[in-house]
Amino acid sequence: MGFSTMTAAVRRGVVAAATVGVVASTAIACSSGDSAPGGTSSTSAYSSPTSSSSAAPSSTPVAAGCGAAELSKLTRREKLAQMIVVGVTGTSDAQQVVAKESVGGVFIGSWTDQSILTSGAVKRISAKSKIPLMVTVDEEGGRVSRLKKLGIDSPSARQLAATKTPAQTRVLAASIGKQIRNLGITVDFAPDADVSNEPDDEVIGDRSFSNDPAKVTEYAQAFAQGLADAGVMPVFKHFPGHGHGSGDSHTGTVRTPPLAQLKTTDLVPYRTLLKMPGVGVMVGHLIVPGLTGNELPASVNPRAIAMLRTGKPYGGPAFNGVVFSDDLSGMAAISEKYPVDQAVPMALQAGIDVGLWISTDKVSAVLDALERSMDAKKLTQAQVDRSVVRILSAKGVLKC
Repeated sequence: MGFSTMTAAVRRGVVAAATVGVVASTAIACSSGDSAPGGTSSTSAYSSPTSSSSAAPSSTPVAAGCGAAELSKLTRREKLAQMIVVGVTGTSDAQQVVAKESVGGVFIGSWTDQSILTSGAVKRISAKSKIPLMVTVDEEGGRVSRLKKLGIDSPSARQLAATKTPAQTRVLAASIGKQIRNLGITVDFAPDADVSNEPDDEVIGDRSFSNDPAKVTEYAQAFAQGLADAGVMPVFKHFPGHGHGSGDSHTGTVRTPPLAQLKTTDLVPYRTLLKMPGVGVMVGHLIVPGLTGNELPASVNPRAIAMLRTGKPYGGPAFNGVVFSDDLSGMAAISEKYPVDQAVPMALQAGIDVGLWISTDKVSAVLDALERSMDAKKLTQAQVDRSVVRILSAKGVLKC
């Protein structure tokens, strides 16, 4: 579910568009009780690159137009590294993975030593990087509040919709956005745009503003606008809709109602929300009858990403912002079937711009796998270039 807020697991979640300053980020936005991932701080987690293609700027011509000059300065491996965001345990972990593989972003989880924020370390790491980092977090409020220890918190989405107007919600979100932006965070995997009537403590539950699609649209838009007002990129989740799913993607396979039903409920908010400039989308690990088939969840499914990109067949706008996966390593809906160095290539091949997982383990192995995917023409240079342009635009590196 895009780092959705599950009570027993860790998640993270996807999309950002073109103009919200420097962006960094189950959905890794998710559960109210993330557990710390193991083995994230060891230097041995980073194996040395195996492909000679990472040694020099890419010789493959890039299309003329916005971003061509910037793309020409990046090696193939550096481009692929822009397409991953990983959870870090603290400053040392972040410094090592950025120095070793120039990853595109980091995720601040509940297990992260938050001195990486309060000391200004993440800002310094980003400033020294060849390309600024996406610094991401799951800060929805309520059960999904990663920064509560720093005094940053808000009511759950359901409480906001019950007690505040949309205008008040925008003001509150702007206040949260200013606080997290001051800490160096550039991307928030929020708000949750799921439509749900689940009990408060279920996987979506009170993370949803309402079971009324119109109300979800109104409040999610207000919350997102408040974040954007503060210079933080909002990311809607969990496309195409987790609110009426059969279970928790942190713990196993989740099946939603058929696509025909989602068009009248869960997908309705996206028809409006994805018209907003400068937003991202996180795609959930969801089996959707009539869309995904019975095997590949939406997060690694080309048909689901094509529906998001084109707006067909659910009647939404064509979306050209940044699309994030939900957590690809800590959620059983994916990890029980595919190790992260298989899941990330699957997600990117399907059309995801940024593959997200919750530790720095296997970063080099994932990049090796992505290079092999390009060698096999399963992931094309043109697709990688389009994704990197979207990412650089979201970071404010490009103005196009």
